Amino acid sequence: MTEDVAESQASDSEGGRRPEDGAARSVVVAFGQTLKTLRIRAGMEREELAKLLGYSVSTIASFEQGRRIPSPQTIDLADEVLDAGGLLRLWKEQVERAQYPVFFQGMAALEKEAVELVSYDTLVIKGLLQTEEYMRALLSMRRPPLDDEIIEQRVLARLARQDIFDRRPSPLLSFVLDESILHRPYGGKNLLRRQLEHLLVVGNKRNVEIQVMPVDREDNAGVNGPFTVVTRKDGKKFVYAEAQGVGSLQIDAEQGVLAAARHGIIRSQALNPRESLELIEGLLGSL
Repeated sequence: MTEDVAESQASDSEGGRRPEDGAARSVVVAFGQTLKTLRIRAGMEREELAKLLGYSVSTIASFEQGRRIPSPQTIDLADEVLDAGGLLRLWKEQVERAQYPVFFQGMAALEKEAVELVSYDTLVIKGLLQTEEYMRALLSMRRPPLDDEIIEQRVLARLARQDIFDRRPSPLLSFVLDESILHRPYGGKNLLRRQLEHLLVVGNKRNVEIQVMPVDREDNAGVNGPFTVVTRKDGKKFVYAEAQGVGSLQIDAEQGVLAAARHGIIRSQALNPRESLELIEGLLGSL
């Protein structure tokens, strides 16, 4: 990624995210060129567009040069103020997808269509359930280390995905967490305390069930590792699993049915939602 030092320093702390790979960069560059062309067509200087969109001039330059990714809301507003007639909105889905690592883009799109999402996790708390500081702690532990810009991009993208909890109509969400995750003080005990408090808040939402698989269980159908099953409106199920920075999205119908059934067994073996929240409260009291 090439950029003028002055513009980089001015825009790093503002809205927008950096594209993470070559294909994503191509999309974002093309969008930026379209944005610039429409701005010039409208006879508008960058300063004026910056004021209308609520950004600095350098950030608008970063959008136009494909160095940063605008939010969907920013794209909608830019389309309106530039009287683009929907030309910028046509890019919204592709630009939004560009904020995710390539291996996760398919899953991110499915989450937006989910009527049900169920998961089992064994190593870290599910991304959808993470606090911002927990996200940063995990991403900072990666080896080889991630660039600060990539960490920031992934944090913002992960936070954006959490609007699934407030979507209407509400999808059904079921998370089973291995108990061992809840004892790991990634980032320190104070951070873990706030993360556990966050689980209690989310777990009390009407469309959410959080369950804990105790470490002393002699039967656990999830011994093969973490996975997520997403069900779309058409009833089709997709299975996503990730390890060592590599994601696998299964689209085979049989695999989807089997994974959903496996998750059902895991849920039956775990503590029920009430018992699970009580366990989390107990862990909080011991920190």
